This record gives sequence, structure tokens and C-alpha cells, in this order.
Amino acid sequence: MDTLKVRDAKDVEEVVRAAIANEQPLEIIGHGSKRGIGHAMATNAVLDVSALNAITAYEPNELIVTLQAGAPLADVLSLIDAKNQQFAFEPMNTAPLIGTPALGTIGGMIAAGLAGPRRIKAGGARDHLLGAHAVSGFGDSFKTGGKVVKNVTGYDLCKLLAGSWGTLSVMTEVTLKVMPKPEAERTLLLRGLDDAAANKAMTAALGSPFDVSGAAHLPTSAFRTKIEGLGDIAGQSEALTMLRLEGITASAAHRAGSLRELLAPFGTATLVEDVASAALWTTIRDVLPFAADGALGAWPVWRIVCPPASGAALGTLLARETGGELIYDWGGGLVWAALPPTPDAHAPAVRERVNAAGGHATLIRAAEDIRRTIDVFPPQAPGLAALSERVRASFDPKTILNRGRLTRGAAV
Repeated sequence: MDTLKVRDAKDVEEVVRAAIANEQPLEIIGHGSKRGIGHAMATNAVLDVSALNAITAYEPNELIVTLQAGAPLADVLSLIDAKNQQFAFEPMNTAPLIGTPALGTIGGMIAAGLAGPRRIKAGGARDHLLGAHAVSGFGDSFKTGGKVVKNVTGYDLCKLLAGSWGTLSVMTEVTLKVMPKPEAERTLLLRGLDDAAANKAMTAALGSPFDVSGAAHLPTSAFRTKIEGLGDIAGQSEALTMLRLEGITASAAHRAGSLRELLAPFGTATLVEDVASAALWTTIRDVLPFAADGALGAWPVWRIVCPPASGAALGTLLARETGGELIYDWGGGLVWAALPPTPDAHAPAVRERVNAAGGHATLIRAAEDIRRTIDVFPPQAPGLAALSERVRASFDPKTILNRGRLTRGAAV
């Protein structure tokens, strides 16, 4: 396989134009940490943007940072953390779940668009993407958005790039909004609730005036071993419902007290603070109970997004039918399901149940032979599929970029 390492946007243009001329599709990678997500691509040439790794500008007072797409995510998080800032959407680190080195890049973070627990309050990756420079499948550079938060000129094309998995363009530089880190973090823990009761507790907390920034539930599990982040907070198999409050210390403490009273019908909530709380939410964000090196490492993992009120019923049904294990986030609106291995990763049952609940499911982890035979991403209704294809073709008419990643059996 040819690997073409580029040094700047001009190189990217040249590589894409050569690929068009030769009708040779390209796989776009930074460090390849998410290559195992999606369908195997119909290409034997790789466009490597890892050398585009500069931090172009960081203006902490303006709450914006401009970065080249290959900038390592870990380095960027360290940089903004030193100024007590963060990406409010809590980008997921997929490395533990997929079983790859933690080498994710900013471009990969945007292309995947996988937001963490604070998604319910802060929005997703696309909501924090202010602007981008990219090269389309025509081999042309284009710029979308700007470098200010109040940027409303024209159609905001950069929103399309978030979650496009590299199928619309090759991002070369992005500008993102950063936010101050909260002074304090408090998490209330309820123990021993079943999925339905946990769903009700999370709904009550999210409907309260106490500004909850995380609502997750770890059901009882026969497989959970001692997980980094949970520490001694939970017994190995104990069900744990978590509700996070953030802000200045006095406010977080006061709201935690009020929320504890509201949740009294569900049991007595215990309190976890700051560092221990942050470790808990990293466990949820990165789905560490299903990590590739853990007891469930060989099980396929589905990421299911559904109406929060439907989450517990859907999860309980799937677990009962398949013998699978679950993690709930977003107040029940995000269900992670690790299901016992089968040749089709339980796809028919998952799709049927998820569709009935008004949700959609993506197969995040599975062996390549399984990803070749079933749809990894949710099949779209004909009208939406036609619209998606028109959008894709307007960026990349020859399907040069990441051909076959989103759709099984895409033309070679």
C-alpha cells in the first residue's frame, strides 16, 4: 500500500488531484487510531496528514484555538488544560475500546464527532467547530466558517465535516471553541437501581433546575472487573447511577445538596468530588468497562442513540435477548451495548429494536470480517440517503476520499 505523507495543504491538493487523474481512491489518516471503525475501505493508497501537526494559534482570552488537522489530541488537551480550559463536548478517546495506541488527532476527533457525557449540556463536536480549511474531492482548497464565535456569514459548511468520517474532504486546519474548566465537580451516586429506576432518576435530575452536566448508569454486571476510575467506589458487579454537577465550588456543593433531596425517593446518594469524580466520567466517556483488553474485549460493541425516555426499555430488551452488557449515558439517550460474539454481531435484532424505539445504532467495534458483511452505520431512509449522497457528491464526485468507509459494498 502506498503511503503519501503530506507537508502542507498544497501537498494535499496535489495528492488528491493525482488520485482523481488516476481514479485511485485515498484512505485519509492521521495516526490511524480509528481505522478499525467503519467498513474496510476500497483503496490501496493512504494520504497521511500526521505531519500537519502545528498549533497555529491559541488565544485563551478569546476562547479559540486554531490547529492543523494532524495535531495530536493529547498534546492539544495538555495545552488548553494548562490554561484551565477544555473542549466542553468531552471528545471520546476511542483507543481503549478499539485497542489501539492513544494517538488520536484533532482531525480524527472532528471527523468521528464522538462527544462524551457533557453532550447533553454543551452540544457535540460540530457545535464547537468554528471554521475549517480543507481540500475537497475536486482537489481544491476551501475555507468554511471563521475564527470568531459569532460567525454567521453564509452556510456553515464546517458543520457537515463533523461526523463525516473523512468522506467529504481532507481537513488541513480547524478552529475550535474552548471553554473554561469548572472550578469544582461533584457527582452524586445512587447504588443498586435497575435500568428503569435509573432512567427515571436521571430524567428527574435532568428535568431539575440544578444544571446537571452528566447523567449515566452502569447496570449490574457479572463481567465487570476492577476498573480504573471506579476505584473502590463500586463493588465489581454493583449497579451505579451517576449525576454530575459542575461550576464554582459553592454553587456545585449547594446544587448537590438540593439534588440529593430531589433524588431521595430513589435512595440515599453519596458524593464524589473533583479528581475522583473526573475519573468516573472518563470511565463512562471512553466506555472502559468494554475495553479491548478487558473481559469483554472480544465482544462487538454498538453505540445506540435513542430518545432518553426509551433508553432503559431498549437496553433491557437487548440485554435479555442477547445476554449483552450495557452502559447508559446522556440520561439514557446513549446506550453502549457489548453483545456476545456472533457472525452478524446481532445486527438484525439491534436494528429492529433500535428502529422501533426511534433511534439509530452504529457498530463501533467488530472484527473486519463482520464489518464486511453487515452495515456498520445505520442504513438511511431512501429520501435521506439520496440527500446524503447529493451532499457527498458535491464535495467528492469521484468518491476519491475514504471510499467505502460509510457504506458497505461501495463501488471499487
